[in-house]
Amino acid sequence: MASKTHNTAGGRPARPAVTYCTNIHPGESWREMDAAVRQYAPVVKKAVCPSDSFPIGLRLSGRAAGEITDRDAADFYAWCQENGFHVASVNGFPYGTFHHTPVKQSVYLPDWRFSERLDYTKRLAELLSRWLPENQTGSISTVPVGFRRTIDRQDFPLVKKNIQAALDHFDHLAQRTGKEILLSMEPEPGCILETTNDVVELFDRLALPPAQQVTLAVCYDCCHQALQFEDPADSLKLLADNDIRIGHVQVSSALRLMNPNIGRLQHFHESCYLHQTVGRKAGGELLRYDDLDLAVADDPVDVKEWRVHFHVPVFIDRTTDCDSTRFFLQQILPLFPAHLILEVETYTWTILPKELQGGSVTDCLIEEIAWVRRNLS
Repeated sequence: MASKTHNTAGGRPARPAVTYCTNIHPGESWREMDAAVRQYAPVVKKAVCPSDSFPIGLRLSGRAAGEITDRDAADFYAWCQENGFHVASVNGFPYGTFHHTPVKQSVYLPDWRFSERLDYTKRLAELLSRWLPENQTGSISTVPVGFRRTIDRQDFPLVKKNIQAALDHFDHLAQRTGKEILLSMEPEPGCILETTNDVVELFDRLALPPAQQVTLAVCYDCCHQALQFEDPADSLKLLADNDIRIGHVQVSSALRLMNPNIGRLQHFHESCYLHQTVGRKAGGELLRYDDLDLAVADDPVDVKEWRVHFHVPVFIDRTTDCDSTRFFLQQILPLFPAHLILEVETYTWTILPKELQGGSVTDCLIEEIAWVRRNLS
């Protein structure tokens, strides 16, 4: 793993850049996302980064990526230059609609079995290569292969073929533009890549040539790894020991209930997103459920701690019903290398209970970024 800090010319240790992922803003078309970025990002930048260039973690749906013309891309780049922004990463995980409609496990489709996922990812890389500053590595987050229940062993050769085709395209772009872009798998509960061990095993199984190995990375979502009851330092060490790069980091918290009665959290279940739920027994065994309502229906009595995939603002340590996994962030944030981009990712803003929103969406983002910066050392 890279050093925790890099020295600047002035002798002060550098720190990772902190921003937010624009998947918090509803919008599937390019016109909607472009408008949201221009409306909200300057408000956040003015509060947290008034003088330096502010990185954007841009979410683009399959529809938006297909709509962007050369003129649109050039216009957005010019706006970023004029207003002190640059695109550092692209969220290429959710291909389809992501807000205000039931998403659940369809969020993983098309997965890496399908040519649509490959074509979409290649298009995102082309756009990012236009927007990415010189001498900076970009990162595109993507589905961690797919949802575990829908992919069989016989699908693996096709998955590998598509991943390699994407990495070949990334290499061609790097040769043409001089800009390195990483394909960053984002482990998530219920998927082929769930734990850090899963990542190591898959990357080893892929047996990619060295030139492709260095371009395949992980998008490290702190909420997702906290759900696995992983130790932050051990998780990062396992990636480093296996030469697996981190493309960028999504800074997020999960719900945490130190009580066997998971029914206390049933009001967090809703129809839009999957809220994978993991319970740990006294002996350390983990019980895994694809959604919160399944855990509530099962209602096991021997669970000592529950963790639920429901992103809450990172500065919140406790709700009226339970705790959060903020402690995981406090342990892991100082361990990230200084070259990484850290993105606050509370995409659940529109479904958060009112008492957890604490003002406007920009108020929340500003407070989250400030909290992350305070906890980097």
